[in-house]
Amino acid sequence: MNLTKKYIEEALKEISFTQYTEVQEAVIPLFLNKESLIIEAKTGSGKTHSYLIPILERLDEDLPEIQSVICAPTRELASQIYSFVRQMTQKSPKPIDVRLFVGSSDRENEMTRLTKSQPQIVIGTPGRLFDLIRKENILKAYTAKSFIIDEADMALENAFLDEIDGIASVFDKNTQMVVLSATIPERLQPFLKKYLTSPKFIQIHKEDVSNLNIKHYFVKTKEKDRFEVLSSVLTAINPYIGIIFCNTKDSANAVYEYLKNKKVNATLLHGDIDFRKRRQLLKRLENLEFQYLVATDLLSRGIDIDGVSHIINFELPKDTSFYVHRTGRTGRMAYDGIAISLYDFKDEAYLNVLEGLGLSCSYIEIKSKTIVPAKTRDERSKRVRIDSKELTQIKIKNPKSKTVKPGYKKKYKEEMISLLKKSKRRGK
Repeated sequence: MNLTKKYIEEALKEISFTQYTEVQEAVIPLFLNKESLIIEAKTGSGKTHSYLIPILERLDEDLPEIQSVICAPTRELASQIYSFVRQMTQKSPKPIDVRLFVGSSDRENEMTRLTKSQPQIVIGTPGRLFDLIRKENILKAYTAKSFIIDEADMALENAFLDEIDGIASVFDKNTQMVVLSATIPERLQPFLKKYLTSPKFIQIHKEDVSNLNIKHYFVKTKEKDRFEVLSSVLTAINPYIGIIFCNTKDSANAVYEYLKNKKVNATLLHGDIDFRKRRQLLKRLENLEFQYLVATDLLSRGIDIDGVSHIINFELPKDTSFYVHRTGRTGRMAYDGIAISLYDFKDEAYLNVLEGLGLSCSYIEIKSKTIVPAKTRDERSKRVRIDSKELTQIKIKNPKSKTVKPGYKKKYKEEMISLLKKSKRRGK
């Protein structure tokens, strides 16, 4: 796929972008051909760059008006997309005006600037875009040649469809509309039929739980205190970056306080924390100031944090689709990851559902700060047991440095060798 703008290729090389993913191969030519698209592709498949690359390729840098509008359901995702665009345009020979519109930003300053000039690429959340486009009529989005809705099913879950409908209504029939999501729920169909005329439907690896880059391990609490079980898990692993997911803000607060008292290097992120502080915490996490992040499902969709080697589910999410989204924060692109989930007796049916979807479940327990295989849940049926090579061959992404924390590789290797020996003894 040949691009005419060399600065795009240079930017892609800087982020070690060596080849297009399957979704990018399918989407980019159709996007450049001005087709309206519905794209269903799994987390981590490269959906974001599948539309950013052709947006920039088609951009007229000399035209001082809005040419593309990108709508994302959360401030974190919108900010991440904005960062991607800034990175890709930094070597452009001509300045490109890209602006981010999200909640908690300086609204008055935004409006003053918009009275003087319009951006060429707009990125924002549904509420803020609706406010500026429809209520204030100050963001002149009707000139856009393309309108992109990212993580559309999440926008639906967050009840943003009315705002998105209001934004979409300002575009004319020739505006290219592109909808991307991990799943396309039935409730989204009326919106799609209303605004997309004869769209091309692209389905690349529909979201499932059998991602080959992620190994899934489960620890039974056996009615023990869940905090103590979590603590034992943390003594047996040494992640590059680990995310500990909780189901509620109260639960996340409790886990964070527990870890803080245990002197674990962790931070906390959920919806009650101010957006600016959340953005600062994510930046500090990527700078490796913390080893663990305790979070709610705010982070389970769309957010790409470099170097996440482990996902720990302190509680299993109620919906199995969120299990997929959570664990999808690791094992991104060509890198491997580990997901460790705590479960108890009431979760047996839940695990049956995951296994029915194709998840390879391995069961472990922690003994003397070491991971060892546990008995399978159902001795009468064949379950996947731990292959120790899986744990010794984990490829941990290190975007910041060629070195890791002192003793990381040695300790990890010793733990896995111990696991291998115990696995062989069990097999005799």
